Amino acid sequence: MKTLSNTELTTFCSQFALILRSGISSLEGLSIMQEDSPKGEGQELLSGMIRTMEETGSLYEALTASEVFPPYLCSMVEIGEQSGRLDDVMASLSEHYRREDEMAKNIKSAVSYPLVMLGMMIVVIFVLIVKVLPVFNEVFQQLGTGLGGISGTILSLGNTVSRYALVFVLVAAVIAGLFLYFAFTAKGRRQIRVFARSFLPTRKLMEKIACSRFASGMYLSLSSGLDTDQSLEMVSRLVDHPVIQEKIRNIQALILEGTSFADAVSQTNMFSGIYARMVSIGYKTGAMDDVMKQISAQYDEEIDSRMSDLVAKLEPTLVAILSIIVGLILLSVMLPLMGIMSNIG
Repeated sequence: MKTLSNTELTTFCSQFALILRSGISSLEGLSIMQEDSPKGEGQELLSGMIRTMEETGSLYEALTASEVFPPYLCSMVEIGEQSGRLDDVMASLSEHYRREDEMAKNIKSAVSYPLVMLGMMIVVIFVLIVKVLPVFNEVFQQLGTGLGGISGTILSLGNTVSRYALVFVLVAAVIAGLFLYFAFTAKGRRQIRVFARSFLPTRKLMEKIACSRFASGMYLSLSSGLDTDQSLEMVSRLVDHPVIQEKIRNIQALILEGTSFADAVSQTNMFSGIYARMVSIGYKTGAMDDVMKQISAQYDEEIDSRMSDLVAKLEPTLVAILSIIVGLILLSVMLPLMGIMSNIG
């Protein structure tokens, strides 16, 4: 069974938090969820978790044995059981995965539209080359001439495409397969993230996303009763950005040397000026978890704004490119035709 999605994790955690806050035990809660779950993989999953929990008495063991929950969630549940704050941990996890889901959806929507536009561009240009230009070529041949220059080159390209249509179909199928691989497999998505972290237009955006996850993870860990050192250790498992991971290690090293958490965050440049100042105030007032929550929310807003700006710039750019290409193809045909018609007149 594959790892649960962010939406499924959000639903599970929110329902479990509600059950625990109603005074129902974890084992009873799993039984209630199993009764309400439709037949299928969901019931099988919950049945297996119930059996494990009856044997071990631990929700953490049940979650780990199911192999569908992320390690970060399992570790936080273990901490919640040990500290007696499992209901608060589950509520915080629900909020955490809800925000992760929203971020993932925003990224997908930002990427999908340019891809659709690019696909439309390719289809329009393909139709012009393969279907429209041959018609104009026949008209020119009837007038005793033929297409030359740019239009002739494009027509030759269209004839090549028609002649080797099967090859192009296979290439298109391979491209579609690669798209599905990168979009719908965990390994493919990891490779896309690696590329995005090194691609100049998206490098800063990926770093902001990692900073948002760091702040969100710190809020979740601190609000669950962990101290700063334990929270940093937990969050290091959540963040997969190498630059941010290195900064986390540097913060841990500075804290071991006696530096305060706020000063360590400032020295490693984990956050920009205003956010570093917020961390300093939160450290002094003992409200670090609330500050981390605010920072994460601010980063999320910045990420949404950045992606909206990228889409806003891509849309007119793609439309302009499509218009220029189509215009050049049509002008390369229409101008010679107008010249011939004027000579005939």
